Amino acid sequence: MSKLTLARAKELLPKHTTESHLFTHAACVSAAMGAMADYYGEDKDHWEAIGWLHDVDYEQFPSTEEHCHHVREFLEPEGVDEEDIRSIISHGYGITTDEAEPVTNLEKSLFTVDELTGIVHAYALMRPEGMDGMSVKSFKKKYKDLKFAAKCNREVINRGFEMLGLDPAVVMQCCIDGMTAHKTEIGF
Repeated sequence: MSKLTLARAKELLPKHTTESHLFTHAACVSAAMGAMADYYGEDKDHWEAIGWLHDVDYEQFPSTEEHCHHVREFLEPEGVDEEDIRSIISHGYGITTDEAEPVTNLEKSLFTVDELTGIVHAYALMRPEGMDGMSVKSFKKKYKDLKFAAKCNREVINRGFEMLGLDPAVVMQCCIDGMTAHKTEIGF
């Protein structure tokens, strides 16, 4: 089996997802993953594909007891390889599942940017200029405000920063850059 491509991920997600906000989230995470791939010098299309498909089972199984537990049953019959399935499942490690601890840079990045992109997106929605000109310095102020985008779990994001061993500003900048490059797809 070959590695998942973004084109294939875009074919697969609509088989299990209908809600527009989940496609927006998929686009945000995919964009951030592409920027993280660039940072690490990895296969951008592959990382974007993993980001696009990471919540493949969420619409049908949104509870913390179920999310990430159905990824394999959805993707294995589609020919998605085990390594990619494991990577997708890893974003729920310690939250919805203990099956796949993030160990690769791809998995650690997905774990971190999943929630982080939600805060970036919320901040962009409140700015008249959207994603344009967003700085890490101004974003950090919103990040520190726990009432802002309160449903985005900072504890998980901070755990991700630690896993990656990167300065949070580096990851924040990757998210901002990736999402700015894909702002039309995201809806800005």
